[in-house]
Amino acid sequence: MKEAREQAKMQQPEEGEVGLNADENISGTSHLNEPITNEPELEILRNELGEMKDKFIRKVAEFENYKKRSQKERTELIQTAGKEVIVDLLDVLDDCERAEKQMSASEDIDQVKEGVMLVFNKLKNVLAAKGLKAMETIHQDFDPDKHEAITEISVPSAELRGKVIDEIQKGYYLNDKIIRYAKVVVGK
Repeated sequence: MKEAREQAKMQQPEEGEVGLNADENISGTSHLNEPITNEPELEILRNELGEMKDKFIRKVAEFENYKKRSQKERTELIQTAGKEVIVDLLDVLDDCERAEKQMSASEDIDQVKEGVMLVFNKLKNVLAAKGLKAMETIHQDFDPDKHEAITEISVPSAELRGKVIDEIQKGYYLNDKIIRYAKVVVGK
């Protein structure tokens, strides 16, 4: 508090003195028109300005390089995003081709069914390992956030009203996010 009073006293002009902004006709920028006579100080300021400009230019160039690099990485990621899944599915494709050859050569329908079921289970396991999960819908409450109602049918009991009666097309989650809605028949 004491310091504030002392500063206020210092700012007030003494008698006979003209205070700052006391006369609007007197220019307050006359000191700006005077040439700087201290050459070493001017040179130091110029050097600092040059250094700051150089740093700024380098930072801008560094940021531009970062943007280009991240764009390139993003493009590569998008192009190869499905590569891992496709590579894992190639084994299933090989099994399908072997099953096709076996079906044409075999007369035993039970062997053919067993081979197809092995390939089908392998496909389901590969997809499950990648985070794919089938949606459970039958006898569940109809949820428009998960299900797409194809039609409604009358049901004999009141407990089946508003529930999924039949599934036309399975819905799927990928890492707990819906990637395909289930197409269902709802009881009314």
